[in-house]
Amino acid sequence: MANFALPRLDKDEQLKELLLPYCRLKKGDVWSDPKRKHKIGCFSAEESSKIKKILRNKKAKLAVHDPPYNIVAFQKMSAKEYADWCKVWVLNTEQILDDDSSLYVWLGADQNNHLEPFAEFIIMMKKSNFNTRSFITMRNQRGFGTQKNWMAVRQELLYYTKGEPAFNIDGVYTKINKVLKGYFKDINGELLENTERGKSDYIRASNVWIDVQQVFYLMEENVNGCYAQKPLKALERIINVSSNPNDIVVDFFAHAGTTLIACEKLKRKCITVDIDPIHCEISIRRLENFRENGKTGWQKSNPFAEEILSDTKIKNHLEKKYNLEIPKEL
Repeated sequence: MANFALPRLDKDEQLKELLLPYCRLKKGDVWSDPKRKHKIGCFSAEESSKIKKILRNKKAKLAVHDPPYNIVAFQKMSAKEYADWCKVWVLNTEQILDDDSSLYVWLGADQNNHLEPFAEFIIMMKKSNFNTRSFITMRNQRGFGTQKNWMAVRQELLYYTKGEPAFNIDGVYTKINKVLKGYFKDINGELLENTERGKSDYIRASNVWIDVQQVFYLMEENVNGCYAQKPLKALERIINVSSNPNDIVVDFFAHAGTTLIACEKLKRKCITVDIDPIHCEISIRRLENFRENGKTGWQKSNPFAEEILSDTKIKNHLEKKYNLEIPKEL
C-alpha cells in the first residue's frame, strides 16, 4: 500500500474544516463506549461542570495530561498566562480525583526562551494540594539537531500525588538492559559492580526513561496528523504503576487517543476529553481500529483515509498544498 499520511492538523485549519463533517461529536457532545464504558467528551479542560458530569460523581485514581505547551513557544500566550490557564484544569483534576490518587503531566521546557513554561508551572503547582513525587525524563531516540547547542532529546514528565495512592512496584521492573557499569560495592569481601550484583539481567525503571521509543512514522502506533504523540509504552508504564484494573483514568487532552488505547489494553476505564472534535473522532476511530484489527495506529495510512478517497475537496486540497499523491484505493 502506498504511504497515505496526513500533514500536521495543527498547522492546517482548512484541512480541519474539511474533516469536521466526518466527526461524530460536536462541541459539548459526549461519546460513550458500550463495551468497556470509556467516555470521550468534546469540550475544554476548563469546563468544570461538564467534567464532573461526564464522571457522574465517580472519582478517578489516575490523571495523565499532555497539555499543548507549544502554545508558549508559538507565542499564543505568555508563560504567566499559560500557568494561569493550567491552574484551572489542575483544580478541575483535583476535584475529580480520589483522595488517594496520582497526577502525571507532560510539560515542555523551551531551552531557547528561559525554559518556559516549566518554571511557571512548577511554581503554580506549589500552591496546589498536590504533592511532588518525581521529575521524570524520557529520552527521545531522535532529537532536534543543532550545531550550536546540545541536541534536545528529552521530554519532561512531572509526577504528583494526593494522599497515599497505589504504586505497583511490579510495574516498574521492565526489560531495560544494564547499560551502565560501575557503582562498586563490597559483597562478602568481593568487590562487585552493579551489573553483577543483581540476579536479573534487567534493571528497575528510574525517573530517566531510556527504553521508550519516540513515536515516528515507521511505527505501527503512529497516528498521522497528530503532533507530539506520546508513546504507548510510556502510558502503559504509568497506568500499570499508578492504577489497578477497573480504575478510572482521566486525560483532559485526548489528542491521538493514546491514554484511551493504553486503558483498553490494561482493562482500565478511560474518561478523556478534547476541545477539538477531530481529535475526539481520531480517538474513537483508533479504539475501533484496535478492536477490529489489533492495530494501535495507522503506520502507512490515516484515520480518515476512506473519507479522503471519496471527498474531492479534501483530495484536491492535499494534492495542491502538499503535492501528495493520493492512492486510488486502500
